[in-house]
Amino acid sequence: MCSILGFETKTIGKEELTRHFDKTRYRGPDMSRLEELPCGWLGFHRLAIMGLSEEGMQPFALGEDRVVCNGELYGFRALKKKLTGKYSFRSGSDCEIILPLYREYGVEMFRMLDAEFAMVIYDARRGSLVAARDPIGIRPLFYGYAADGGILFASEAKNLTGLCPRIEPFPPGYYYAGGEFVQYADPGETAGVCRDELESVCDSIRELLIEGVRKRLDADAPLGFLLSGGLDSSLVCAISARLLDKPIRTFAIGMDTDAIDLKYARQAADYLGSEHTEVIITRKDVLEALETVIELLGTYDITTIRASVGMYLVCKYIHAHTDVRVLLTGEISDELFGYKYTDFAPSAAAFQQEAQKRIRELHMYDVLRADRCISANSIEARVPFGDLAFVRYVMSIDPEMKLNRYGKGKYLLRHAFAQGDWLPYDLLMREKAAFSDAVGHSMVDDLKEYAQSRYSDEAFAHGCEKYDFARPFTKESLLYRDIFEKYYPGQAQMVADFWMPNREWQGCAVDDPSARVLANYGASGV
Repeated sequence: MCSILGFETKTIGKEELTRHFDKTRYRGPDMSRLEELPCGWLGFHRLAIMGLSEEGMQPFALGEDRVVCNGELYGFRALKKKLTGKYSFRSGSDCEIILPLYREYGVEMFRMLDAEFAMVIYDARRGSLVAARDPIGIRPLFYGYAADGGILFASEAKNLTGLCPRIEPFPPGYYYAGGEFVQYADPGETAGVCRDELESVCDSIRELLIEGVRKRLDADAPLGFLLSGGLDSSLVCAISARLLDKPIRTFAIGMDTDAIDLKYARQAADYLGSEHTEVIITRKDVLEALETVIELLGTYDITTIRASVGMYLVCKYIHAHTDVRVLLTGEISDELFGYKYTDFAPSAAAFQQEAQKRIRELHMYDVLRADRCISANSIEARVPFGDLAFVRYVMSIDPEMKLNRYGKGKYLLRHAFAQGDWLPYDLLMREKAAFSDAVGHSMVDDLKEYAQSRYSDEAFAHGCEKYDFARPFTKESLLYRDIFEKYYPGQAQMVADFWMPNREWQGCAVDDPSARVLANYGASGV
């Protein structure tokens, strides 16, 4: 996980530029470089993951062209082999192949990549910058405009705060060239509907997810795994343990009073034979971390913040006590296979529309959470459920098959791994709480109580009136928004809205994003 910067302006001096760029030095603490261009600047803070030698430092150059990329290009060795002979390579870095690919294919290159990335290229022929982001937005990128109209790109919004009147997330699946944003991929759209039989569909789900994990085990730096004890992270760990054929290092977190998932994470770890660590946190830890987490996230969204506190604290522990530099996680499964609230979808078409919406907005919610909590601790996040081939296949499955007609959420994913002793049956079929609840119901309760203590009813009413966009609707949401505005004043539009169940569906008109408030919560989180 690195930090990149590309400024197409000369109105910002190097000293000021450095000060803003160094706000995200934690993303790449190994080495830093700023390079002046005829049209502006490129910057790179490096976290060495592939090609650990100094030759892997960016910007990479090819003639007068330059590139900085925060990314992982899967299958790069085969591409590099094809390019070798026409181009020479100095490092083992996957990102060194970008400029040769760009030289060969231009902006069509972005459609070819099996990767998660954010990159900025200086195209000497154009005399300007070209930028792009992966289709799901797993790697972060933001943009804005300087006073002279020049465009500015950076890994995080905080790099641009104070330099642009308005900061926007770079749209996933787009590239920027010649002053225009062009969509090159949309993971929410599919070429057709897959109407295969259940067993065939589940076979494909299993094989594609295994391959998605396999790609993400390729690293020259030590690997670790976040293990909540729920289905998604447990499957990632089970697949990884089998592929690596050696004990993996797993980490779980929970409150000191009522951690729901620690026992299930321990059960999965024991079954897989992993080197397992439990991190125990207190109410004091949660409240002390809250403002730091909001500043890191650059969001006011309730569910994102709740879920980020535990993730940030476990990653903080990993950074302080281990040499792990890459973490595999279980994000993106819910968006593909359904949440507790999608059990209320009135039709298959409505389910599919909701999945499309969630996939297209991932970069503002779960993906943002995973990136910031992990990268803030100088570790790289890898998300196997975000593998493009896997996402495109699952999105193509007939939504009638994905509806919960089986009495069990995410049935297709569970059934795909029912054979082969991947996990104990009870774990494979267990209904799991959302991460923020699974850390311990008391954590969310503590956050609500703290917010309640900060505002009188009158102060709450007046406080909400300050905001026209995404107006807070509880004391907790007002607290988060006030902290957000402290660090990102006037930038609330960076997030589309609050992540909430679809209020238009019967049973989903709730005022809290936790699945605990839904009628079908049942055994989740028990």
